[in-house]
Amino acid sequence: MKDLNLMAIYAHVVASGSFSAAALRLGTSRSAVSKAVAKLEHSLGVRLLHRSTRHLSVTEVGAVFVEHCNRIVDEMVQAEQVASSLHAQPRGTLRVAASVAFGTLHVAPALADFLGRYPDLDVDMTISDRSIDIAEEGYDVIVRVASELPLSVVARQLAPVRRKLCATPEYFARHGLPRIPQDLSRHNCLDYTHSGERGLWRFTGPEGEIAVPVAGRLRINDDEALSQAVLGGLGLALLPTFIIGRDLQAGRLCAALSEYIPVERHVYALYLPTRHLPAKVRTFIDFLLEHIGPEPYWDVE
Repeated sequence: MKDLNLMAIYAHVVASGSFSAAALRLGTSRSAVSKAVAKLEHSLGVRLLHRSTRHLSVTEVGAVFVEHCNRIVDEMVQAEQVASSLHAQPRGTLRVAASVAFGTLHVAPALADFLGRYPDLDVDMTISDRSIDIAEEGYDVIVRVASELPLSVVARQLAPVRRKLCATPEYFARHGLPRIPQDLSRHNCLDYTHSGERGLWRFTGPEGEIAVPVAGRLRINDDEALSQAVLGGLGLALLPTFIIGRDLQAGRLCAALSEYIPVERHVYALYLPTRHLPAKVRTFIDFLLEHIGPEPYWDVE
């Protein structure tokens, strides 16, 4: 790689006709250019230039050699232009991974609009809740709901994840609306088994955190499936609004104890730290922020 730089400098010397002109073109000193050419000659074991106090000429070997150097310089310039173009304009394939619920409900439906804006871009998307190593598996962006993040990635916050204790209006009409967390002992509490402690829901009230034992007839490891059970009138559950926001807006579900439920998690776009963020990654994250809005559209009443 060092010899490639020396070859590029030599090509500029021949094209410019002097060390001084080449130095001016390259933004360096005459002595640095002269030393670079001398180093290249030493590396090759041949003389490339005839030097005198007033004149610089190319040797027979140097004339043949510079043709190859010129081709290499042209290739380097084209490579830089391609890299710059790829960085400036979103193109190529964007590899995205997203959690199942959020990816299905909010990322995948937006891809038609995103791809419509960027015709030179393709998306390869994986929907999964498993732990993904972004570097090991070659993803550009991971969209993930999280409360804690690995230190090896850059995290761009996309939206808060608000949870609501909700049930159908008919359920609350039959069983009453809980006013304080302790009222949940009289309700059929449907439990999301990935949330932490089974049978124990935590709230934050005026006097701090409250841990309330709950019981119910259904435990399930998927928020979307749990929301269907709640919509069916089976009981009440703590569910993220990015899943049941439209049901709340339409009145199919009602919320209770909202003042006791803090924001504990967020949706993030995760990517590897890099000095120059590729255009395809930058535009995708900007698009998601625009699509979701400053106040997530699923939380707007």
